[in-house]
Amino acid sequence: MGGFRTFLLRGNVVELAVAVVVGTAFTSIVNSVVDGVINPLVGAFGTKDLDAYQSCLRGPCEVNAAGEIVSGIPIRWGSVLSASLTFLITAGVVYFLMILPLTRYQARRQAKAPDAPVVQTELELLAEIRDELVAQRTHRADTVTVGAQRRDLPDEPRERE
Repeated sequence: MGGFRTFLLRGNVVELAVAVVVGTAFTSIVNSVVDGVINPLVGAFGTKDLDAYQSCLRGPCEVNAAGEIVSGIPIRWGSVLSASLTFLITAGVVYFLMILPLTRYQARRQAKAPDAPVVQTELELLAEIRDELVAQRTHRADTVTVGAQRRDLPDEPRERE
């Protein structure tokens, strides 16, 4: 049985590895969609590069020739917007193309599968055992036992020695 469990665990590791590879490939596709489609749509209203969108928190932001910020505190909300769009697109595609169909498939499989036997709770099992013990006691009270445990029935008189 241990070998079978090892096989199952190995199968789960393989499935996880495949999911990571597919996820990585899918991320590059989503990044291409954001860079090639979403950014130009946003560029229709402003700059094409979302990373160029920024605001200066304190004073005017001044940049020197090397590209370093000399004064001001820039907040680059365009890169946050780009990452958020990438995440939302990735999450939507994963949900609608992977999770939702898999959930429906599993629901159909469970509907076709025979019903599992009803599992009794510990309390129900203890109640069954109690009832069986009570039934055995009442059955013993009606019979005569031999030896030190002898009990006379109420109809019989007791003999004295």
